Amino acid sequence: MDEFIVQSQQNFSDSSGEFSGLLRHLGIAAKIVNRVVNKAGLMDILGVEGNINTSGDAVQKLDIFANDLMIEYLRNSGICAGVASEELEDFISFNNARPGSSNYVVVIDPLDGSSNIDVNISVGTIFGIYRRVTNERGPLILGDFCQKGTELVASGYVLYGTSTMMVYTYGDGVNGFTYDRGVGEFCLSHPQMKIPEYGTQYSINQGYYKQFSPGIKAYLDECAEKNYMLRYIGSMVADVHRTICLGGVFLYPLTKKNPQGKLRILYECNPLSYVIEQAGGISVNEEKQRIMEIPVHELHQRSSIIIGSKKNVEEVLEKL
Repeated sequence: MDEFIVQSQQNFSDSSGEFSGLLRHLGIAAKIVNRVVNKAGLMDILGVEGNINTSGDAVQKLDIFANDLMIEYLRNSGICAGVASEELEDFISFNNARPGSSNYVVVIDPLDGSSNIDVNISVGTIFGIYRRVTNERGPLILGDFCQKGTELVASGYVLYGTSTMMVYTYGDGVNGFTYDRGVGEFCLSHPQMKIPEYGTQYSINQGYYKQFSPGIKAYLDECAEKNYMLRYIGSMVADVHRTICLGGVFLYPLTKKNPQGKLRILYECNPLSYVIEQAGGISVNEEKQRIMEIPVHELHQRSSIIIGSKKNVEEVLEKL
């Protein structure tokens, strides 16, 4: 992956190496998280930590570990101005960022689907990289992080599954790298990933069926009539990755419990929407707005999301 990043950097005449270095540090952190995820049962870091995060979710011990690790590596890179995490109420500014080399900020969901760890099911990390809007020599402000998805410089995810994969885009297609434990490197395994235009799988927590809008219920009824396959892992990274590979749609609609939506725009919706769109898919909310064009005013702003293959998403929209 390092070689691929360096070669890609050469395509940009104004490249300073800062952005490439940031991606490499994210890759290093992902390797360590992967190691701990695979040994979680032996390291006494399974289960709930005991607190509730800003999003209202129970915090797992591994959430804390992955969050602290990601922040540590981004801080030590010296080329990241600051980070906003799903696990933290506010953003963090890095005072050790080198002057003239701190143009970027990172948003992360350090361990998506972490409750799956206890039962040995796939989890993931989601990240997005923005160019800060303030001067690099001044302090960070909320506006450096609260940007539309259209302003993303790069985004991606790491899937810790039967094999560990890092998938990312910087606006020139989507590339996937599989972690080779033997050599300790991410190796290009899925170049220029493309989502099928149509699929027969859908992914949703159908246990909330009675809380969904009439349009979403109508779509789910149609899925049953067409014998579509329901596949739901409970980790957005894993569900979206399957959708990219096989086609279909992932839905997280509004419910009576979460009338504004459950998923965070900055940490989950925007980064994965960028990947999906670069792979040829579509990502919208239940109001038919393109996810990446939604104005962001808060670090933990939420949204509904309908994301996946072009024709499948269009099928959902016809019901709304």
